[in-house]
Amino acid sequence: MQGAGKSAIRKIAVLLVFLLVLSGCDRGAPLLVVKAVAAGVPSLSPFFDEHSGLGHDAEGIRPQAVHGSLQQGDTPGLYGGTRQPTICDVKRLKAFLTDPANHRKARAWAAALHMSTAQIPGYLDRLTPVLLRHDTLVLNHDYKKGKATPFNSLLQTGIAVLVDERGIPAVKCSCGNPLRPFTGDTNRISVKFEAGNKKWHGYQSSSVVSVRPAPRKIARLTLVDVADPGRGIDRPVGTTGARDKTFDAQKRRVVPHLSGSTFADASRRLTGRGLAVGYAGKRRPADDARVTASDPPAGTALGFGAYVTLTVAGGASGGTSDEKPGGTSGGASGGTPGGASDGSGTPPGPSSSATRSTPAPSSSSSSSKPSSSSSSKPSSRPPSTPPSTSPSSPPSTGPGPSSSATTSKPPPESTAPPSNTTSSATTTASPPPPPPPPPPETTSAPSVSDPATSEPASSAPVTSGPASPGSASTAIT
Repeated sequence: MQGAGKSAIRKIAVLLVFLLVLSGCDRGAPLLVVKAVAAGVPSLSPFFDEHSGLGHDAEGIRPQAVHGSLQQGDTPGLYGGTRQPTICDVKRLKAFLTDPANHRKARAWAAALHMSTAQIPGYLDRLTPVLLRHDTLVLNHDYKKGKATPFNSLLQTGIAVLVDERGIPAVKCSCGNPLRPFTGDTNRISVKFEAGNKKWHGYQSSSVVSVRPAPRKIARLTLVDVADPGRGIDRPVGTTGARDKTFDAQKRRVVPHLSGSTFADASRRLTGRGLAVGYAGKRRPADDARVTASDPPAGTALGFGAYVTLTVAGGASGGTSDEKPGGTSGGASGGTPGGASDGSGTPPGPSSSATRSTPAPSSSSSSSKPSSSSSSKPSSRPPSTPPSTSPSSPPSTGPGPSSSATTSKPPPESTAPPSNTTSSATTTASPPPPPPPPPPETTSAPSVSDPATSEPASSAPVTSGPASPGSASTAIT
């Protein structure tokens, strides 16, 4: 009995130590408390009266599945729409905020969005009403004691919001509360359902989304009609629905070949085709990470807004010199304000993604570089050609692709004479007794034909380069 008692005590001691270790680790990464905000439920401390008709949520919409909790504001199908342009009355919101009688609220409202009251009208004119298609994390604001009080919240799918030119939720329509991007860890949150905001049907922690700014200002938003998911809505930014155009959201879109391109470039190409970007794991890959595969694979036809999950390798911020701008700034996974040149207060990530879109032309420019560098090479190589002519001439396995280059560059020398001269060069180089004048002539002949054999090496990358920039389509419809 005593032995059994001691064994039980030891087991309990081991279990306690294990629990202490776990609690110690948990204290190192505490959960962030997030308040749930359900669709149609009035706010306890709103900026404006919930019943004033400022905006209307769409209740009963189930959240869509998502592949990756961090999504950019230009993700196709990220938001929904409706043909009823009254989901958010921007004119009424502007009239309220510019009314001198509401100056105190307007000042608090503007301060929450880091602007002056004079900037409010122009800012509202650039916002666009949409409906959330995912349970979305934001930094919300209540109005208490004359000030905007920030708090992290999870907005339910179906809530009407105004988004800015980078696709970031900016205003909750029903109460006018200002919104800012959620900057916490989406994988370390504890959602509190209280004060009438009961856990809604279909809620899943894996479907929660935090929106990061698009790489550049958006000209139009491509939405999914919440009443008819087979129909897409093309809505110009800054409009409320009067200028909407519809398109077939069921039209098939082919997944391009993305292996070898950076995560930023692959994201840009998928977005341009009306496909959403997904990623495996809890962390969004760095912009300079290299894509190794996609799921579904290249050539698969998908509907509008379907997710393509990218698998990447590497991507520690930085990389090569031409990739450093994207990696050092943190890409779309960043969340520190102040990087946009237009003063919109967007994170530096989008600008890095914007720079990521430049490799497309740069690869084409690099295709012209080798030709110029190869043309300048002969002048620098002749001093070292005699020892390297015999090794460099045999590996002429690449003349196939570069034969056009060799015939266009040195037509007289690239015919029969080069092969004869090279052979004569090797024969005359072996016996030293012959007179000295012939060696200079034979060395000059190989030096002309040698760049022709070195060009295939430089032309090989050129043929593979355009594969990544390829078809960066921007049209969605």
